[in-house]
Amino acid sequence: MITNSLPALGHNHFFLGNDHQRNERKVWLVIILTAIMMLAEIVAGTVYGSMALVADGWHMSTHAGAMLIAVLAYRFARKHAGNPRFSFGTGKLGDLAGFASAVLLLVVALLIGWESLLRLQQPIAIDFNQAIAVATLGLMINLVCAWLLKDDHTHHGHQHPHAHHHSHGHDHAHDHSHDGHAAHAAGRDNNLRAAYLHVLADALTSILAIVALLVGRSYGWVWADPLMGVVGALVIVRWSWGLIRDSGSVLLDATTEGRQVQQEIRQALAPTDSQITDLHVWQVGPGHFAAIVSLAAPQPQAPAYYKTLLAPIHELSHVTVEVQAVVA
Repeated sequence: MITNSLPALGHNHFFLGNDHQRNERKVWLVIILTAIMMLAEIVAGTVYGSMALVADGWHMSTHAGAMLIAVLAYRFARKHAGNPRFSFGTGKLGDLAGFASAVLLLVVALLIGWESLLRLQQPIAIDFNQAIAVATLGLMINLVCAWLLKDDHTHHGHQHPHAHHHSHGHDHAHDHSHDGHAAHAAGRDNNLRAAYLHVLADALTSILAIVALLVGRSYGWVWADPLMGVVGALVIVRWSWGLIRDSGSVLLDATTEGRQVQQEIRQALAPTDSQITDLHVWQVGPGHFAAIVSLAAPQPQAPAYYKTLLAPIHELSHVTVEVQAVVA
């Protein structure tokens, strides 16, 4: 029988990154820059007859909306991080926002591709010089925005300043822990990644618009402009599908990173005489994972013993250990 040797301590479920508020401010700045350039490109593309430029402008408008989703998700997650209604915190809200942004990006890509195909059938006259100037300015804005979002769009740092343990005087026990290590650098913030991909898509359409306009001006190939719209749409579809897949897998608790943590847990517990009877691992925030580990052993140790073995797995932010004695 395992005795109760540790006092119950309070704990929270703050699974947000150290850069959460900074990223929120950066996305707000990108929204402002994107909105300004969006209006300029839509107006200029309409006046000068460039489908690629108009597509780029409308593309930027949807990105501004998607980034608004991202920044509101950051704000909501931050304000409600300690709300007990969210059993494992609000760390996964960014993945929900990223999923929504990816769906929006996919829809816009399909619309751009369809409109470009229509323009291939019915090309219109283009004022190349003016359109090239505006597209170049749009590209410069996109590159600035990409630089703002690039430095840590793939990871966040995290802190877990406390630990919580409790065990019961039965033939099984539970141990909940929040280790004090930084989360693994591979932890991905899909909310910031979504904003970054929207900016990259803007930059891509700007580049394709410039190439199409230069070719059209030099050789009179007005069909190059809508053709570039089709190419850009195909590339953006691929990007958006990748984000849908990754953020959706987190929402469904089926991440590749989760499987890797499972393997690390099995390796960490392998030297003991216990057998894992049930194991669940899921992501609760960027770089944060929760785990429920059920063990059976002929001579079970206290949960704190197994927690010590799992401590080197820095991605584990919330661990529940259940130990049962094997009856001969």
